[in-house]
Amino acid sequence: MKFTANQIANLLNGEIVGDDNAEVFTLSKIEEGKEGSLTFLSNPKYTPFIYSTDATITIVNNDFVAEKEINTTLIKVENAYAAFSTLLEHYNNIKNNKTGIESPVSIAESASIGDNVYVGAFTSIGENVRIGKNVKIYPNCYIGDNVTVGDYTTIFAGAKIYSDCSIGSHCNIDASVILGADGFGFSPDENGVYSKVPQIGNVIIEDYVDIGAATTIDRATLGSTIIKKGVKLDNQIQIAHNVVIGEHTVIAAQTGIAGSTKIGKHCQIGGQVGIVGHITIGDHVKIQAQSGISKSISDNEVLQGTPAFGYGDYYKSYVHFKNLPQLAKDIEELKKMKNDN
Repeated sequence: MKFTANQIANLLNGEIVGDDNAEVFTLSKIEEGKEGSLTFLSNPKYTPFIYSTDATITIVNNDFVAEKEINTTLIKVENAYAAFSTLLEHYNNIKNNKTGIESPVSIAESASIGDNVYVGAFTSIGENVRIGKNVKIYPNCYIGDNVTVGDYTTIFAGAKIYSDCSIGSHCNIDASVILGADGFGFSPDENGVYSKVPQIGNVIIEDYVDIGAATTIDRATLGSTIIKKGVKLDNQIQIAHNVVIGEHTVIAAQTGIAGSTKIGKHCQIGGQVGIVGHITIGDHVKIQAQSGISKSISDNEVLQGTPAFGYGDYYKSYVHFKNLPQLAKDIEELKKMKNDN
């Protein structure tokens, strides 16, 4: 599929400097640009590459001024990075614009399927499922009984949505995600033998949520595990039963959140963070990677460490952490000097 500079400029409200009819059919990094490719320049450190790139079209900021000859056609926009992101989204929409129901699939008679839906081969859709319009469900997915999926949501290959869960509109559920698996609930008897506690709640995913590949979100013991509007979850995250994550919070890969913890809105949580259960984390909290959170946190805190404490205090302390061997040696020498005196 080919696009001209004129078509791209119209989509991005950009100004063309060069050939209006220049055509591209692929995307590239600016340093790897080749004929027929489209690239962008937003980071100043990559500016030298614009003079050597073979990319046919390059998106740049409005304030870019060439200091020497260039061979690429420019499209000037207010924000090159944001414009390129818009273009990628448009490209993805075209590339993934599949419709129809492939074969074989299993769809219960009581299921309701909206208009312009795609269902990939070997997918199973259970009883009383409600699928909205323009939903895309890729091959090998399992949609359990009584699940609802909102309009314009995409569920990628191999995802498993257990019974009674709800997914909002405009969500992206990546490959091998599991929503609604049983929470980790077991009760020991007097002999220390564990019996399973039934998990009869569900998972609610609100609108505009992105969930990365192989992330697991457990169903609630009672009530709901809730991922609120605009949350962005990376790959391989574990979210336990009855957790609530507030609007527009972002969480990086391999983070684990134990049961019944409540996380506020607009938080930023780094990779491999461990969060204990039954605590509350306020709004606008930032937690650095590999931190361990063992108690509730107020709004606007920035934390690092295990157990985590104030970000500034952590870095002041770290200066001494890495010098502990020498500090210990110095203390021993001082003690020896004192004893000798």
